Amino acid sequence: MSRRHSPLSRESPVSKWKASCFPPHTTRHKHNTIQPTLYSFSLLNAPASSVRHSNMLNTMIILRQLSLLLLTVLSLLIFSVHILAAPSTSPAAESLLLPSDAVSLLSFKSKADLDNRLLYTLNERFDYCQWQGVKCTQGRVVRFGLQGFGLRGVLPPNTLTRLDQLRVLILRNNSLSGPIPDLSGLFNLKSLILDRNSFTGSFPASVLLLHRLRVLELSHNNLTGPIPASLCILDRLSSLRLESNLFNGTVPPLNQSYLQILNVSENNLEGPIPVTPTLSRFDAKSFQSNLGLCGEIINKVCNNSHSPFFESPSNATAPLNQSAQSQEVVVLSPTSNSRKHKSIALVLGSLIGVSVLIASLLCVFGLVKKKGSHEKDPPKKTTESLGSEPGYTPNPPTEARAEEISDLPKSFIPEVRAVRKSGNLVFCGGQAQPYNLEQLMRASAELLGRGTVGTTYKAVLDNQLIVTVKRLDANKTAITSSQMFEHHMDAVGGLRHPNLVPMGAYFQAKGERLVIYEYQPNGSLFNLIHGSKSTRAKPLHWTSCLKIAEDVAQGLTYIHQASRLIHGNLKSSNVLLGADFEACVTDYCLAVLADSLSNENPDSAAYKAPETRRSSSQASFKSDVFAFGILLLELLTGKHPSQHPFLVPTEVPDWVRAMREDDGCEDSRLGMLTEVACVCTLTSPEQRPAMWQVLKMIQEIKERVVVDNASLGFS
Repeated sequence: MSRRHSPLSRESPVSKWKASCFPPHTTRHKHNTIQPTLYSFSLLNAPASSVRHSNMLNTMIILRQLSLLLLTVLSLLIFSVHILAAPSTSPAAESLLLPSDAVSLLSFKSKADLDNRLLYTLNERFDYCQWQGVKCTQGRVVRFGLQGFGLRGVLPPNTLTRLDQLRVLILRNNSLSGPIPDLSGLFNLKSLILDRNSFTGSFPASVLLLHRLRVLELSHNNLTGPIPASLCILDRLSSLRLESNLFNGTVPPLNQSYLQILNVSENNLEGPIPVTPTLSRFDAKSFQSNLGLCGEIINKVCNNSHSPFFESPSNATAPLNQSAQSQEVVVLSPTSNSRKHKSIALVLGSLIGVSVLIASLLCVFGLVKKKGSHEKDPPKKTTESLGSEPGYTPNPPTEARAEEISDLPKSFIPEVRAVRKSGNLVFCGGQAQPYNLEQLMRASAELLGRGTVGTTYKAVLDNQLIVTVKRLDANKTAITSSQMFEHHMDAVGGLRHPNLVPMGAYFQAKGERLVIYEYQPNGSLFNLIHGSKSTRAKPLHWTSCLKIAEDVAQGLTYIHQASRLIHGNLKSSNVLLGADFEACVTDYCLAVLADSLSNENPDSAAYKAPETRRSSSQASFKSDVFAFGILLLELLTGKHPSQHPFLVPTEVPDWVRAMREDDGCEDSRLGMLTEVACVCTLTSPEQRPAMWQVLKMIQEIKERVVVDNASLGFS
């Protein structure tokens, strides 16, 4: 039987890289050598009398410290006896002796129970779990419900937030007023029921931080302002009741799969109701008594319907079907004089038909006339104009032009494709896409998520093509001029690699900027690692980790070397899985367009290199390497970077092994991959390898695995 050589007997890829980059003579310094302590050296060579004198001094110091310690203990005992012997205790002193949950409840009572209806007394300071509406588990308040107690007052800030184990808060049907305070400290809260009070102010933003929230009921109050679109991040919501308030603005594109109860009726909402799989489950009763609402869900036509991605530009050329819709509204409008309107409809229909026929004949005549002369005259620039550009005449509607181009001889198509700009819709990678601007504007959209630089949608076009549309945040990208944006996107749009999600097109007009990618049906690496909410996330098998790490490293290395660009926002949610479950990097090179001082997505902060956390610092190749190292640790442990403990590099391998719970991977193989992650996340950017060097390390590990497996098969 042939003996298998252990990988431990061979130098690891990281060790080889360190040896090549940092030779011994350049890393050893004179000041790093260990010097003997002068104090110990002097004692060894001192005479006996000096040693005795030193021992006496040490004894005196020890006796003095013991005396001070005894005096401190005696003072504490006297103070304790004085407090216990006191006939009465002030509320301030009493609160020092109460559990924090009891203090929180008493503070709430002092402001919310002006009529003294709650029998909460200090005599029961250790029995607060028996107070009205309070339920405890192991001495901590987990439920606080005071439904219909007639409480009059306000919900004071910084009181109930101390109940950090609270799961249910019910203050329904009281007379509480004022704004709803910051409740972000209740991070374990699952049900927040504050309906039928007199709360005022805007929607409480702190609620958006309660990620475990399942029931949110704020109905029958006097809340104003918009319903935040970021409600979508509360992905566990099963009940949302906001009816009978004074909310205005639009209905957010809710898409929580668990949502079973929804009511936003009797507000001042307006605009089209987004068509999402979740909102489509509810009927018109959930939206009634909002006079400005319209859309498919409530069977009310929107007069000025617009794309979920951007407002339709005012100077855009209207497509034919929009004109037909406007006429259809006239025909279908209910009036008392229906015969008159039928006559008008017939006349208008005839006029439209004649106009279309004449336009068609003119188009055919023009094509026949140009057929013999297009080789002599260069073609004019074709655009899906959002307004005529200087020097160019307006073009016919987009759909008609698309048909014309498809009917032209193949020899003519490259000449048209040479100018790929369609108004402000620019096709990337030298290829025209099977969609146009008007189709994007009509597409139904499903919210996929919100990121650092914008919001991502899944768009289903009328030709059943599915694309991913990223709408860039106008406020965050305002620092980038239109010319700079176009120049940058031309460079980014030309990137093509098997481990990059292809960018199909981009668009900009009047503050709106879109980036269109190919749709990846198998979700993100984040979902693959962390699983669904109903299943316990386990680390991926280490061979899958190795494959994904190599894919991502391939994509990043290509970005760095082919274009000298920087990703700037690498994280597990920005790695998508292709048709063959290959890892493909997305959202690449967009972070540079955003203001670094703008509010950052908390999920992205954990991936940031130390040197880029300062407001004046810019992302670099080495900050991408750092983010890759964090992503690799996320792969190996199954833990989100926000849950990574603070460890020195020597402690990381033990932590990784503990998280994996012995999945059959040899320590040597796992150790080599962990070592790559550690060297990528070194604090100093100068000490980190380049991305091509990281890729080389991973490929060497992969080669060793192949060799070891082959030798094992022959043993």
